[in-house]
Amino acid sequence: MPQWSLPPQSAPGCSWSILKTFNISTGFGDFLSVSFSCQTMKINQNTVLQGKKVALVPYTAAHVPRYHEWMKSEELQQLTASEPLSLEQEYEMQRSWREDADKCTFIVLDTERWSGQAGMDEDCMVGDVNLFLTDFDDRALGEIEVMIAEPCYRGRGFGKEATLMMMFYGVTKLGITKFEAKIGQENKASICMFRKLHFKEVAVNSIFEEVTLRLDVNEQEKHWLLEQTGHMEEKSYRDMKLQNLTSES
Repeated sequence: MPQWSLPPQSAPGCSWSILKTFNISTGFGDFLSVSFSCQTMKINQNTVLQGKKVALVPYTAAHVPRYHEWMKSEELQQLTASEPLSLEQEYEMQRSWREDADKCTFIVLDTERWSGQAGMDEDCMVGDVNLFLTDFDDRALGEIEVMIAEPCYRGRGFGKEATLMMMFYGVTKLGITKFEAKIGQENKASICMFRKLHFKEVAVNSIFEEVTLRLDVNEQEKHWLLEQTGHMEEKSYRDMKLQNLTSES
């Protein structure tokens, strides 16, 4: 008889249920019908993480046109190993990411422009940061990536703060205890940043010209991460948007 391993009910955003049924057609035996659902990556749909330089907000349809313009850049396509998409395909991608239980995406905003000047999200967009759950057998492993798309914001600590805040969110909200970053070998700046965040190189793929860096979040690393993000505030996205609209009027 096969042995089944079920995820814990306590997994963030996940639930499972068992229904005992009787096979009417054969009249033999009882069967267990297992229903498993995981909506982990929808838990950030009303979440703002606000730091000193960046604010992380959910990726919505309103962000797609600006994101689409970014991804026309051959440089960004190369750095992110992406293919150019049409605007409609980009909208479809945004919808699929929002529904995908294995992806968590935030748009990176310039927090000063967004909160200080009550700007619209699209006017304050800097890049994005993502977490992917790539190993179904190990839901505590998250692949992290960050893109600072606006050239004038690079080299100023925006990517570092966005990455630290996403790591904090992954550890405290999603149960992530191990991070991996896969970066093109030519992207020296990104490799250097992740090394400063205590990631260690664990593999090199010469075919894809890619370096894999990894961080295991033990208690010491967790304490360090909490220190680095102690200034961060978590807020309601709907409340912040309403506040901005009120300020504009």
